[in-house]
Amino acid sequence: MVQISRRRLIQGASVTMVATTGIAGCLGRGGGSLDSVTVAYVPIYPNMQHYVMEQENYYEDIPADIIVERFSSGPSVVTAFASGDVDVALFGITPAMVLVDKGTNAGILAANSKNGFRIMSTTELVDLYEQEGPNTFERFEKEHGRKIRFGGPPAGSVPDIVLRYWMQEDLDVGEMDSVITKVKVSPAMAVQTIQSGDIDATIIQEPFATVIEQDNGYGELSWSGSILKNHPVTVLFANQKVIDDRAISQSLVEQHISATEFTAESPDTAAGHAASVIGSGVSENLATEAVDSRASAFTSNPHHITDQAATMCKFVANVGNIEEPIATENLFAYESYDAIQG
Repeated sequence: MVQISRRRLIQGASVTMVATTGIAGCLGRGGGSLDSVTVAYVPIYPNMQHYVMEQENYYEDIPADIIVERFSSGPSVVTAFASGDVDVALFGITPAMVLVDKGTNAGILAANSKNGFRIMSTTELVDLYEQEGPNTFERFEKEHGRKIRFGGPPAGSVPDIVLRYWMQEDLDVGEMDSVITKVKVSPAMAVQTIQSGDIDATIIQEPFATVIEQDNGYGELSWSGSILKNHPVTVLFANQKVIDDRAISQSLVEQHISATEFTAESPDTAAGHAASVIGSGVSENLATEAVDSRASAFTSNPHHITDQAATMCKFVANVGNIEEPIATENLFAYESYDAIQG
């Protein structure tokens, strides 16, 4: 790995290499301002600001060397963050809750996205839901001799929490585990799994929801923005050293806000940036089509997601991923955002 210059973006070849460099930078500070900041991201569409910041060189305006590291999942970021190998992360809000619950000194600097899931299913199920509403689950089981098979990420993940809320609070049909058969399916595999008939429905983010919708045999049951309005999806999360270094934390939030504004003003270009970084079958055409979805809602304002973060926290605790709900003042670090807004 080659360090280009101060305030230049450094791409790590592996987790180990980046972690070693980041720790060395911290040990060499002697208590002064941060020399380098390691930014972790999970390559999912809701982390749009990262792709814009990287491709539009916004990271170069932050007064520290920015080392970017790609992780495959939220739990892998949690491990790296907890061990001190990562300073900043763009990932789901529920992993952020897990880290704070475990005693990590860190907080949410900004929101990334909200209202970001669509519940997709076979057209048979869409038609049944239009007729029966909450009675769909009982009616389906009576007709098919089994519960609806719902694909989704693990218990306690952001989409899992939204799905639980939909069934237990919005539809009031009972606890999720008693109503459906939950099948663990990653977002990247959801399209293939539903098209193969192994599941009847899934709660999924963009651009995968758009892919499913393109098939005439499938449609949308509901949108998470109508289930739990303004619920968070992904966030910008930083450790206390970054938060306390006001020059860095405020600059990071400023560039994040600029990326959100860029996405609103030039959505197709932003989508193209996302496609170029994510890869993994996310073409530029698909990313551009998905950016028009109502599930592609990007924001920087952490206050937009505070109330629903508290609601979700209760469900994360009920699942057992955290010991008890976390007070929002212990989860969010509003100071940098508020200082910028004046």
